[in-house]
Amino acid sequence: MKLAAAFGPLVDLIYPPRCPSCGDGITSQDGLCPACWGDLVIPGEPACRSCQRPFESEATTDGLICAPCLAEPPRHDGIAAGTLYNDASRTLVLAFKHGRRLALAKMLARMATARLPELAGPWQVIPVPLHRWRLWRRGFNQSALLAQEIARQLGQELVVDGLVRRKRTPSLGGLGRGARTRALSGAIAVNPRRRAGLQGANVILVDDVITSGATTNACVRTLKHAGAEKVMIACFARVLDEAL
Repeated sequence: MKLAAAFGPLVDLIYPPRCPSCGDGITSQDGLCPACWGDLVIPGEPACRSCQRPFESEATTDGLICAPCLAEPPRHDGIAAGTLYNDASRTLVLAFKHGRRLALAKMLARMATARLPELAGPWQVIPVPLHRWRLWRRGFNQSALLAQEIARQLGQELVVDGLVRRKRTPSLGGLGRGARTRALSGAIAVNPRRRAGLQGANVILVDDVITSGATTNACVRTLKHAGAEKVMIACFARVLDEAL
């Protein structure tokens, strides 16, 4: 930290800070310009007690459960999303994941961490895994980078290899619920070396974006089956078009 602070001004001189969304000049290397900050949508209250889905009406009584959670109670123990997925958050996700702007991990993780409730006791921070061939092709697991930052910011244990993806899965976009379930069947498993440590553990499962929730749901099922007591999901962006 001291080294980073010492060389920070030199880095800023050589590489002037630019907003990763629009390119305007900013004051620090890990932020956004005011206009782009304003374009992000932060999930607000009141929200579903189970999944933190924002309610449309501000008059909604605290502690209510949303209709999707009533219809199918989730296995997870809450979702902490830094933003709702819109054009602004999509630009940041693409810059991070496909534009290889890996320095964004600190800011994106900070936004997700800010949405987590106060945590009691030890928690394991586990990323959604990539298949080894996709990891080899991309060179990094964006969820693992976020998990590393979240664990550091919370002072909790990072278990980067807690889950493994045993088979390649197609893109889930456009697939129906049944097709997504079939595609993920048997794809995600607990790392045998980490199984014992999951007995009775509290876990923060980390992903960059939650769309349908199929992948994170598969991870939660796997973790709970392995003995995890609680599994909360933390992500930078969550697709909830009805809440925008």
